[in-house]
Amino acid sequence: MARIIVAQFITLDGVVEDPDGSDGTPFGGWCFRHGPEAISGDKFHYGPILQTGIFLFGRRTWEAFSALWPPRDETDPFARALNAADKAVVTGGDIDLARWQNSRRVETDPVGWARETAAERDVIVIGSGSLVERFVAAGAVDEYRLRVFPTATGAGRRLFPGGMALDLVSVEQVGPTSLVIATPSR
Repeated sequence: MARIIVAQFITLDGVVEDPDGSDGTPFGGWCFRHGPEAISGDKFHYGPILQTGIFLFGRRTWEAFSALWPPRDETDPFARALNAADKAVVTGGDIDLARWQNSRRVETDPVGWARETAAERDVIVIGSGSLVERFVAAGAVDEYRLRVFPTATGAGRRLFPGGMALDLVSVEQVGPTSLVIATPSR
């Protein structure tokens, strides 16, 4: 059976909101303060998942990624792989799916859709705070891939506002950040 994986940039104090500063919060932009090596390339160690899995986005995250990633195709091997990967966006609104190749719309319950899809292939929920909250609340996450930045914002949406027990699978320092892979304690 495949997995539902949540991949998030996160601060030491558990904040996942506004890592790039695009939301205009006073604490935003915290991931870019650590230089381009902190966020470039396959920082979540997707590896073969890029070819076999499907990436699930909320509408706002998909729109941001669909503007940023396609132009990087020529110069960045990771961008080429992400652009070629299967992608799905949760939205009931009108968006131009042609903006980012291999994108499809999910108009049904995203947790149910992901559980059904994960019967055959990995589903990676990327970014999308409100979408991730739904998966966490439903107990539908099999694995967390957290890119931990040495920053504490003191404010913002947290990944686990009510707390959560996790089992550590692995941790690796990558540049100024760490990649933590953990599973929910069951």
